[in-house]
Amino acid sequence: MIEQSRIDSLREGTATVGFLFNPLSGRIRKRKDAIKGELIKIPGAICQEVTNGPQICASVDAFLLAGIDLLAVVGGDGTVQAVLNHLFTTRPMGKWPVLTIIPGGTTNMTALDLGIHGRPEHILRELSKCLLKQTSPILLRRHVLCIEQAGTAKVYGMFFGLGLIARAVIFSQGRIKQLGITGEIYSAIITLGYFAGVLLGRREGAWAPVQMSIIQKNGETLRGTYSFLFASTLDRLLFGMRPYWGRGGEPLHVTCVRQKRKRPLRSLLTLLSGRGEVLKEQDGYHSFNTEVLELLIDDDYIVDGESYRASSEDGPLRITGAGPIIFLGAGSVNS
Repeated sequence: MIEQSRIDSLREGTATVGFLFNPLSGRIRKRKDAIKGELIKIPGAICQEVTNGPQICASVDAFLLAGIDLLAVVGGDGTVQAVLNHLFTTRPMGKWPVLTIIPGGTTNMTALDLGIHGRPEHILRELSKCLLKQTSPILLRRHVLCIEQAGTAKVYGMFFGLGLIARAVIFSQGRIKQLGITGEIYSAIITLGYFAGVLLGRREGAWAPVQMSIIQKNGETLRGTYSFLFASTLDRLLFGMRPYWGRGGEPLHVTCVRQKRKRPLRSLLTLLSGRGEVLKEQDGYHSFNTEVLELLIDDDYIVDGESYRASSEDGPLRITGAGPIIFLGAGSVNS
């Protein structure tokens, strides 16, 4: 558990803050000057500008050496993921600062799940007010996905996707992103385009399903062809969706859809609207909560928008929950 002194400093208005600022994040590029203007107004804040992985790691190390109480990531899901990866691989969680996010990326699922939304410069202005007054900070706990496979380094993040989800993200990084569209509008265009392709019967290339085996708790293996699978520790995904309906308190929320399924259009609309509990397993729709997810796949997958490759020759891809870790949530930031 994080040191109580860091939380006390937030409550007393004496917290030291480190801002990790990624000017290349999707929503920041057009607002860079306004955001920098707000950052320099925050008394005693340390700001590090980063544009790549090594810079993120070096800046986080510098913040930890300085003993900051709050680490604010001004960027998107990819920047948050890079910070989490470095923290998990270098420091015990008890030595971490409290984390918060100023959403500035193309997608900002983690920030939105914490209730943090709006223009980055506005959120920074409100955070500055919060840091200067004595108040009770709103602290939220979230588990983090830990994805591991033999022969590769562990990857940490908040959202894991396979199949159409991964293909859509990988495609979008080279095409739609160049148009300068960001946020949930960007994600909506990609998502709707891919689902439209599926409904029109496309099954090759970017619309190809994924061959996958899911190893269950009891040791049995489910093998099949799936349109997509995703796992997350977040309560809310894009557009406010909660497209999983598993029971139990385990930290990983998992949903997968087989390629051959009944009533695809109506069922996908039901899933996206958050009413997936009416969908049936015998019709190809599965959702469950778990502590461990093991998959045998030979395909690409994404974690918070970053792409990776899995090979069944290296054994199962294993996903577990790490944490929970503490975030400063909305109400403290969006006041």
